Amino acid sequence: MRLLFTTAPLRGHLFPLVPLAWAARAAGHEVLVATTEAFAPVVLRCGLPVTAWGAAPEFVDLVGGEPSATAADAAARRTGHGHAFGRIAGACLPGARKLMDTWRPDLVVSERAEYAGPLAAAAHDVPVVAYHWGVAPLAEHGPAAAAELGAVAPDPVRTLNPWPPGLRLPHASGHEGVRGGSFNGDALLPDWVHEPRDRPRVCVTFGTVLPGMADLGLRPMVAPMLKLLKELDVELCVAAADDVLADWPELAEAADRAGRLPLAQVLPACEVVVNHGGQGTVLTALEAGCPQLVLPHFDDQFDNAEAVTSAGAGLRLQLDEVSPERVADRCRELLAEPAFAAGAVRAAAAVRAQRSPAEAVGLLEKLATA
Repeated sequence: MRLLFTTAPLRGHLFPLVPLAWAARAAGHEVLVATTEAFAPVVLRCGLPVTAWGAAPEFVDLVGGEPSATAADAAARRTGHGHAFGRIAGACLPGARKLMDTWRPDLVVSERAEYAGPLAAAAHDVPVVAYHWGVAPLAEHGPAAAAELGAVAPDPVRTLNPWPPGLRLPHASGHEGVRGGSFNGDALLPDWVHEPRDRPRVCVTFGTVLPGMADLGLRPMVAPMLKLLKELDVELCVAAADDVLADWPELAEAADRAGRLPLAQVLPACEVVVNHGGQGTVLTALEAGCPQLVLPHFDDQFDNAEAVTSAGAGLRLQLDEVSPERVADRCRELLAEPAFAAGAVRAAAAVRAQRSPAEAVGLLEKLATA
């Protein structure tokens, strides 16, 4: 069977697909990942075959605006992001159509914000499976992307969802569960993760996209926040890309440890993680059984944060509530109250109870031959 995986040029969209693509290759299937020219090297570093099907603008360069402090602002930002994904897909659509003609996949697996693959697949009667990252429906994305593309992407034959059923919203009730696998890229695991420590460890991360979106106003708050967290007498580690640390030297200066970190291995050795609510970070923390303080900024992050609190696995602060003092207070609460650790352990069991990527490949085989 030939499986084509398609992704927008963002790590948080690609990484959930990687364990499933690995499992398909291990089962003997031919796998190919399609994405933009600039993003193809990231796929290569995941150990997967990749083809670049077009040059496209960067997502961060396409989006902008003011912080989403109200529901109306948040909806407008989701619409803007849908337009951005539509423009990226439009640049890739000619290459996607050509790839369907020449490679002829039996099945296409597309993460939910990638539209070129499903549109090209529909023209060749190739079934499409969607990968539903995030808890939120993000209903604004599809129509906004369709406005850019002049066409509506086809409905998938199935939707895979890495969130446990108890944490999903009603729109996702018919989704097929699949364990996420907590893939975090090619970061080196540092020795200090396994060393004995005499203080609780708190990890802070804002993902790969948020640090590049200056309009969200994150930077002025970070240094004071880290300073107050250090006053809790914790070992503080900051997970951030090398270019972010180079641009924000205050991150490394305030932390005991800083750098690119594989969260799937680091978070089991942490007592709390402060994060932005991104799909990969939140699910990795849930699977690791690590309590969270979530500071959501846009799109799916708000509903991901709500899922964490509903599971009893952490706390959240809304944008208009965030301050260094409140972040420190909530972290103090997470460290002091054992119920959050117990909730995180229960959530970890629910995440791990989902169908494994290897088992999900069996489902893909049935869909391709149906």
